[in-house]
Amino acid sequence: MTTVQPEGEDLRKAIKWISDERQYGKPQPLLKLIEEASLKFDLSPLDAEYLVNFFKTK
Repeated sequence: MTTVQPEGEDLRKAIKWISDERQYGKPQPLLKLIEEASLKFDLSPLDAEYLVNFFKTK
Protein backbone atom coordinates (compact mmCIF):
# COMPACT_ATOMS: atom_id res chain seq x y z
CA MET A 1 0.00 0.00 0.00
CA THR A 2 1.32 3.40 -0.94
CA THR A 3 0.80 6.21 1.52
CA VAL A 4 0.55 9.81 0.52
CA GLN A 5 2.58 12.08 2.75
CA PRO A 6 1.26 15.63 2.59
CA GLU A 7 3.92 18.24 2.97
CA GLY A 8 3.70 21.64 4.50
CA GLU A 9 4.88 23.73 7.38
CA ASP A 10 1.44 23.72 9.02
CA LEU A 11 1.35 19.94 9.04
CA ARG A 12 4.80 19.77 10.63
CA LYS A 13 3.73 22.32 13.25
CA ALA A 14 0.59 20.27 13.97
CA ILE A 15 2.64 17.09 14.48
CA LYS A 16 4.95 18.91 16.90
CA TRP A 17 2.01 20.53 18.72
CA ILE A 18 0.17 17.21 19.12
CA SER A 19 3.36 15.48 20.28
CA ASP A 20 4.00 18.20 22.85
CA GLU A 21 0.40 18.11 24.08
CA ARG A 22 0.56 14.33 24.47
CA GLN A 23 3.83 14.55 26.38
CA TYR A 24 3.32 17.65 28.53
CA GLY A 25 -0.38 18.57 28.43
CA LYS A 26 -3.31 17.10 30.26
CA PRO A 27 -4.38 13.69 28.90
CA GLN A 28 -6.81 13.98 25.99
CA PRO A 29 -8.02 11.55 23.35
CA LEU A 30 -5.86 11.59 20.22
CA LEU A 31 -8.79 12.41 17.94
CA LYS A 32 -9.63 15.46 20.04
CA LEU A 33 -6.05 16.69 19.72
CA ILE A 34 -6.12 16.11 15.96
CA GLU A 35 -9.39 18.03 15.71
CA GLU A 36 -7.91 20.93 17.70
CA ALA A 37 -4.72 20.90 15.60
CA SER A 38 -6.77 20.88 12.39
CA LEU A 39 -8.53 24.05 13.47
CA LYS A 40 -5.44 25.69 14.96
CA PHE A 41 -3.28 25.11 11.87
CA ASP A 42 -6.07 25.28 9.25
CA LEU A 43 -5.44 21.75 7.97
CA SER A 44 -7.34 20.02 5.20
CA PRO A 45 -9.31 16.80 5.77
CA LEU A 46 -6.50 14.95 3.98
CA ASP A 47 -3.99 16.42 6.45
CA ALA A 48 -6.18 15.38 9.38
CA GLU A 49 -6.39 11.85 7.97
CA TYR A 50 -2.60 11.82 7.64
CA LEU A 51 -2.28 12.83 11.31
CA VAL A 52 -4.57 9.98 12.40
CA ASN A 53 -2.47 7.47 10.47
CA PHE A 54 0.81 9.04 11.59
CA PHE A 55 -0.02 8.83 15.28
CA LYS A 56 -1.60 5.37 15.06
CA THR A 57 1.77 4.01 13.97
CA LYS A 58 3.65 5.74 16.81
